Amino acid sequence: MSDLADAVGRAVLAAAQVDDSAPLGVDEHLRLIAASARAEREVREILQRSVAAARGGGASWALIGAELGMTRQAAQQRFGGPTEAGAALGPDAVGAERWLGPVTAFDEMTELDAAGRAGWRTVEVGMLSHRMVRTDTQWEPRRIFWRASLAAEERNGWQVACRAFPWIYLVRDRGIPPEGT
Repeated sequence: MSDLADAVGRAVLAAAQVDDSAPLGVDEHLRLIAASARAEREVREILQRSVAAARGGGASWALIGAELGMTRQAAQQRFGGPTEAGAALGPDAVGAERWLGPVTAFDEMTELDAAGRAGWRTVEVGMLSHRMVRTDTQWEPRRIFWRASLAAEERNGWQVACRAFPWIYLVRDRGIPPEGT
């Protein structure tokens, strides 16, 4: 068993609250099934985000397909769906939503910074895009590599905006009105 499989197995056991040293009854088996299904959904989402990050970083569909053991066309069909469209309340309304994109790993931080100064805060990452919500203050964005503990960042006022493996997007309220208001 690989280290990754072992880690996933331990996480599933913990999520199911199953003691692996005791005999399993029907209830424990059902909790394991439910936790395994949740883990599968999470892993699929991580794979989707990994492919999106690779595409944003310049990887071709041919390279991605080869890594996954499928053709370029199969990889593109499975992972290259259209970007979601967000609903809007109006471009300047607090609570309005919009999608920022297309952006790549190379230009997204510049775009997020400009949007943050205008009062937009990222709340979700899609394929080469960010779903933004309009607020009445400026936001500072930050992108960090995925890690378990964010205690140091939280002590410095950062909060998780969204997770998109292999990245975590953080935001910090600047406490000043948006530019241009």
